[in-house]
Order: sequence, then structure tokens, then C-alpha cells
Amino acid sequence: MKTAARCLPALPLRRRLLAAFLTATILGQPAGAQVVPTSEIQEPQNVVLVADSVLITANNRLTASGNVEALAEGTRLLADEIIYDSTADKLYIKGPIRIHQGEDLVILANAAEMDTDLRNGLLRSARMVFNQRLQMAATQIDRVEDRYNVLTKTTVSSCRICETGEPPLWRIRARRVVHDELERQVYFDHASLLVREVPVFYFPHLRMPDPTLDRGRGFLIPTVRTTSLLSYGLKTPYFIPIGQSKDLTLTPYISSETKTMEFRYRQAFKAGEIELNGAVSDDTIKPTATRSYLFATGQFSLPRDYVFSFDLKATSDASYLNDYDFSDSDRLNSDITIRRSRRDENTRFAVLHFQSLRDGEDNKFLPTVVAVAETERRYFPTGIGGELRTTAQIHGHYRESSTDVLGRDVTRANADVLWRRNWTLNNGLRTAVTGELAFDAFRTDNDSNVDEYDSGLTPTVAAEMRYPMSKVGADGATYILEPVAQVAWSGGSNLNVANDESTRNEFDEGNLLSLSRFAAEDRRERGFSTAVGLNWSRVSKENWRANFTIGQIYRDTADGNFSDSSGLSGATSDFFLAGQFANNDGLSLTGRTLLGTDGNVSKASARLGWSNQKLWLDASFIWLEADPYEGRDSVLSEWVLDSSYRMSRHWTGLFDWRFDAGSGRTAEAGVGLEYRNECLQVELSLSRKFSTSSTVQSDTKFGLSVALLGFSVNNQDKSYDRTCG
Repeated sequence: MKTAARCLPALPLRRRLLAAFLTATILGQPAGAQVVPTSEIQEPQNVVLVADSVLITANNRLTASGNVEALAEGTRLLADEIIYDSTADKLYIKGPIRIHQGEDLVILANAAEMDTDLRNGLLRSARMVFNQRLQMAATQIDRVEDRYNVLTKTTVSSCRICETGEPPLWRIRARRVVHDELERQVYFDHASLLVREVPVFYFPHLRMPDPTLDRGRGFLIPTVRTTSLLSYGLKTPYFIPIGQSKDLTLTPYISSETKTMEFRYRQAFKAGEIELNGAVSDDTIKPTATRSYLFATGQFSLPRDYVFSFDLKATSDASYLNDYDFSDSDRLNSDITIRRSRRDENTRFAVLHFQSLRDGEDNKFLPTVVAVAETERRYFPTGIGGELRTTAQIHGHYRESSTDVLGRDVTRANADVLWRRNWTLNNGLRTAVTGELAFDAFRTDNDSNVDEYDSGLTPTVAAEMRYPMSKVGADGATYILEPVAQVAWSGGSNLNVANDESTRNEFDEGNLLSLSRFAAEDRRERGFSTAVGLNWSRVSKENWRANFTIGQIYRDTADGNFSDSSGLSGATSDFFLAGQFANNDGLSLTGRTLLGTDGNVSKASARLGWSNQKLWLDASFIWLEADPYEGRDSVLSEWVLDSSYRMSRHWTGLFDWRFDAGSGRTAEAGVGLEYRNECLQVELSLSRKFSTSSTVQSDTKFGLSVALLGFSVNNQDKSYDRTCG
């Protein structure tokens, strides 16, 4: 059993090793488990040596043997024996040797010869292991200047190697490899890539980052890409770090039909960050034009808790993003925003820009520029109790055209004061009253159908009741049943202003008890109304959870500003039904629909999710009835499926599908296959987009990517690792 001798003060190496022996002799017992504090000559940082025995011989040699451990800051050395030759001032280490440098690097060797300061040395039959993955085996490793590890006749691989003698799936064989610990780079001389011992590539010189480097200059995983529009091509991204706070990735994309340079620039600041993504192309699709796009995002913290952010998008033409698979968006939304959110305040100043890429939409007649300034604050007055909220907003949207009606520009100012107070009675009944006064003022230009100026006040009062009831069932789950009801009245009269913003209104569980269910302030509900609903929930941590909601609204008069498919038209609204289900096996289901009093469905949607160790599935369905008021001349119905299934330890299948049920044809479909183990990842994909647009063409895409895992690739999922039989 090891016993610790007294720790000695820091001395020159020679004296410290001798002092350890003398200490054991003076104590009059064998030197067992000697603890010898040492330090590097240049920097007095202690190194602790632990061994079963320490012996000194007449030829000025001191031998520490038996379970030898040397401990320093971040480094731990284990060996069978360490011999210190005071004449040569050398350390001779006999193995097996294990050197742990932090958590990321382990060096294994049979024997070593080192200087006493451990800055230079030679390790024979050595191996370097990074992150328990990447291995570099060499006949010898020369340690130079406490920085470089020079490996001779080296084999590099991250594949598991079994004792059967079977070669690794891939390996890099090099005449010499230099590992720079400071820069964390690996340099290869005369390197060959072998796949199943078959030479595939030869590199006279090759540089790669070691796996401990997060941001190393060099090539990233290349991708072979084939499309019916752009033919066969190759993408080879190259990463360029620029200091510690910024980087640039350039991705040349070369095929017979295009010459494209993609780029991504990122920079971090003390108070924020920015990211730019873009590309420039010269292709045969539009041979007379240079095509490009730019997406820019950023966020910065400002004084007094304000946050400045921007999200800017632009493209040269309507089909460019789709042709190169940069984005599926058919409208580009950009914004520059300054916002402050506190517990009792939400303030926003924003400028927004919209660019439509859709067929049949002319950006000259769309409100492409929008400016907004708004603030909402809340207070808790002690005199009357409850909560008081104030809201103020200035909004303007503008069109490029000045044509009457089609080129309409609108500026509005809105102010609102709302007070609400809740009570809970002794029998559990929860009640609330709400009072609101809203002011709206509008200026409209380029529209002779409405007044140039109009304004008005809207007073509103409402009373609300809820009666939640709960019980614990025999199965241990908690069941909750809650009927809700609201009675409201809004005064004032409708203003003679255009309906630009409240053209798409939804009826759901979020606005069942709202005072106005219009999307914006250019329309408000008026008159008497009653809303009733019922909520049911099952809550359990053991098996499954579910909830269900039903609601309906009654008015004294119908509001013609609601479309038929909104579910809110008429004096009596449609029934709103919504439900959710989830269990502990990863299955979740969500659905909602609007059911008319005549039994017709105007809108319906459902979503299914299922996730476990093998399957990931996301399926959704939507159905919208035809509604010219909302711009739909025919039924809109669509199925979407996105899935992956892990067929075995190494193989995963991918499948996605989008089906336009309204037209009865597939809009998009794709399949993929992935093979992955501890050292290799191969992805193969095939997809097809079917387009009915005159702007965007149908396209078939084929993709192939191969990654040698282990070099600056996050590959910590051990479930893909192969095992030795």
C-alpha cells in the first residue's frame, strides 16, 4: 500500500530527487510511496512524483519504480519506471506509458527519453489519442520545445480497430506528422488517404485542425450536388477564422451551369453579434444577369435595457432562392427594431419591409414599407385595485404606387386605457370585470373611397366568470373541468377607413374572451356579445395528458368585416373546437377546427408528432374552405410529412413529402439515406419540387456528402460506434 512521505520545498530537480531518498533513509524505513514535489526549471510550478519505491545507485542514477505517477498542472504521467541520470541530466521512462494532457489528449508509448524540464524528448512506439476518438500511431514521437509533437511514419484514423487484424475503414498514412499544441494544428507530409487499404487520394502537404480546436482554418465537409437546373456540381466550404470574435466561410459552388460563391460572415461584439449570409451567381438560367441574395441578422444591447436588432433579406430575382435551395420563402420580411421589454413595459420602434416573390403580386401595389412605434405599460393602482394598462401606437404603411385605391397609404394613431380586476369567491367562482377606452385616428392618402381623416372613441365594458373544478381519479390523474363565460359591450361607430390590416382574422382559444378579435386596430367589434366555452384537462406524469376546448360567440348584430371562413361572421359564430394529447412514449397530437351551426367545416388543422430512439415523425394537415374575401378562390388543403427512421445501429432512412390535396398532386417529395459510425458519415439525398408557378421551375436535386469524423467534428454520440466481435 502506498504511503506518503513529507512534502519537500521546491528545490532544483537534482537536489529534490536526492532529498526524497535521504528523507526515506532518515525515517529508518523503506522508501514507500514517495511523494517528490518538483518543478520546471524555467517556471517554479511543482510536479509531484508518486512511486512504490525510490532507489539511488552509485552511478548517480535515481530510480522510481512501481506504479509511477507524475502529476503537474493539467498533465498526468503513468509509467512502470522512471530513471533520473544526474550526469546526463536526462529522464528515462519505461512503459507502458500514459500521458494525460487535460481531458482531450492522451499519449501512449512503450518507452521515452526526456529532458528534465520535460520540454524535449523522444517517445518510442507511441500513439496520440484525441477526444477518445482520433488516433495517431507512430514509430516514434519527438517532443520539441514543449510545443511540437513530431510523429514519424504515422497512421491516423478515428475508426475502431479490433484485434482481428482487419484494417480500419479509413486511415491517413503519412511520412511525417507535426502536431502544434499552441496553434492546435496538424501538418501532414506526403499523406495518403486509404479506404479499406486502397489509396484514394495523395497529398504532398496537408493541414488540418486537431479535434480540440473549435475554430480552425480549413476546408469543411464538401457536398456533391446535382439538380436538373444546375447539373452536377461540387460545394467545398472553406472556413477562415479572423481573430477570436469573427469568421468567414466561403463556399465555391462549381458546375457546368453555374459559377457561384456563397459566403457567411459572423462577428461577435461585447454588446451583440451580426451574421451575413449571401451568394453571387453567374449561371445559364439567367445568362444575362448576375444573380445574388443577402440575408443579414444582428442584435445589440443598448443602454437602459433597450435591444437593437435587424433582420434584412434581399434577392436579385423571384426564383433565385428556390433555384439554389437557399430558402422556400415566397415573401421576404425584413425589419429593423429597437425594443425594450420589462416586467411592466413593452416598447418597440420598428421599420419593416416586405418583398413578394409570388406570381400575380406586384410589389408596387403592396404595402412594402411599414413603420411602427408603440408602447404598452401596466400599473397597479391601490385605490381601485386591479391592473391598469395603457397602450399608445403610431403606425404607417406605404406603397410605391400613387394610383388611386391601389396605391393607398395609411397612417394611424391609437391609444388605449384598460382596467381589469379579478375576484375569487368562497365557492371557487372566479369573476372579473374589464373597462376599456380606445381612441383611433386615421389619415388615408390615394384612396377616394374613404375619408382622408377620420377618428373615433370606443368604450368597452365586460364581465367574465370561470368556475374551475378538479378531482383526482382512480387512476391517479388529475381531471379539471372549467366552464367560462363573458358578457361584453362596445360602443362607438365604425370609421370610414380601408381594411388593410384586419383581412385575416382567426378564431381560436386565445381570443375566445377578447374584447376585439380583429387582427389590428383598423377594425373593432361593437355592440353586445356573449362568449361561452368549456375547458377539460387531464394531467398526469405517469402516462398521458390531454385537454379539450369548445367555445362559441353570440352577438346582437352580425359584423360584415369578418370573412365567412373566419368562423366569426354572422350573429352566431362557428363552434371552435381544439384538443391536445401527449403520452410518455413520445406521441403528441394537436387538432383544431371551426364547425358551423349547419355542420360545415370552414377551417381544420391537425399535427402529429412521434419521437423515440428509432423514429422521428412530424405530420401535419390543413384544410381551408374557399373564401374570396381572404383571396382563396378554391379550397386549400395540404398534407406535410417529415420523418427519419433509424433502421439499425448505423443506417438511418429519411423521408419528407408535401401533398397538395386541393389540386390532387404532390408538391414536394424527398428521400435520403445516412450511414454513420464512429469515424465516417455518408449522406445521400434525392428530392423533387413540382411547381405550377411561371416564376419558379420544377427541379430535381441529388446530394451526396462524406465526412471523416474526428477532425473538428462533434461526434460524441457513441450509439453509432461499432463493436469488436
